[in-house]
Amino acid sequence: MSNDSARPIRTGVAGFGLSGSVFHAPFLAANHAFSLDVISTSDAGRKSAAAASYPAARIVDTPADILELAGELDLLVLGTPPATHYPLAKAALEAGLDVVVDKPFAVRSAEGQELIDLAARRGRVLTVFQNRRWDGDFLTVKGLIDTGLLGTVTRFESRFERWSPDVSKAWKAAATSDDGGGVLFDLGTHLLDQAVQLFGPATVTHAELEVRRPGEKADDDVFVALRHGSGVISHLWMNMLCAQQGPRYRVLGSTGGFSKHGVDPQEPYIVAGGSPLDADYGVEDPDWAGLLGRDGHLDRLPTERGAYPEFYRILAAKIADGGAASALPVPVDPAGPVEVLRLIEQARALA
Repeated sequence: MSNDSARPIRTGVAGFGLSGSVFHAPFLAANHAFSLDVISTSDAGRKSAAAASYPAARIVDTPADILELAGELDLLVLGTPPATHYPLAKAALEAGLDVVVDKPFAVRSAEGQELIDLAARRGRVLTVFQNRRWDGDFLTVKGLIDTGLLGTVTRFESRFERWSPDVSKAWKAAATSDDGGGVLFDLGTHLLDQAVQLFGPATVTHAELEVRRPGEKADDDVFVALRHGSGVISHLWMNMLCAQQGPRYRVLGSTGGFSKHGVDPQEPYIVAGGSPLDADYGVEDPDWAGLLGRDGHLDRLPTERGAYPEFYRILAAKIADGGAASALPVPVDPAGPVEVLRLIEQARALA
């Protein structure tokens, strides 16, 4: 569908679990460039929650119901389980819609590349919601590296570790790695993407994929080592059964290092009922500031403000400027997430 810049970008959100209700709908509603027109969910409780939070939106049962309304929409946002991303994105592109796909982009890198090629042929905007490129702590690390305050970086350590002994979501409990299940596809997609964004193309040199929780059908305790073409070594941990969490980041360079604990506050802020428009949105408690320097010479470094709204601001500018024909960038070039999927495939082949 072509978008008239005089009106909002008419948007459908497929899925109203954590992805749709926390990471997409609130940011679309907070940005006047978009109108949230349709939400799909088959769960009665989520239907009630969606209708209460977004009374102007039509609530339908399935993503297929949204696709039937493609003529009345400009954009489809996919917050559905990973195994559905490829077929639904393909159907949406073929229906003439621009598409946002939540991570992981697809279950296989070849599927992601096929979607990129299809979007190019159809002249549609396609992007992937790698929202943690706008985590405040990641922006802080990126700033340190870009300004050279650490000297030449040699080693990068990054973790997403949680204490979640039970598999809480039905689709996750049933999903194998072939379905996009497991922590490597979930939290690992973010860690791999961040490492590649910071240090460039990489190869997996070592991988450990373990299953710890009863009833888990895919990996929930993973370690991946990367060697980047730039010379940096990245060590990445993701664990859903972690009783004591390590530092979120530890970055070592030739003139200093940086370490930080804690997780970005944007997700829990929205879950607690906050809005991206609030003055204190994205601002981390100063007690979680990281440490910069060398042992014995350490300074507290305040964390940059988190900025998830940037994703939809950049996307709105792209679509308003002519969509796929515009020279403006998409918020996330899908080629990056395809590279992440290739790294996941390498890790699985090694483990």
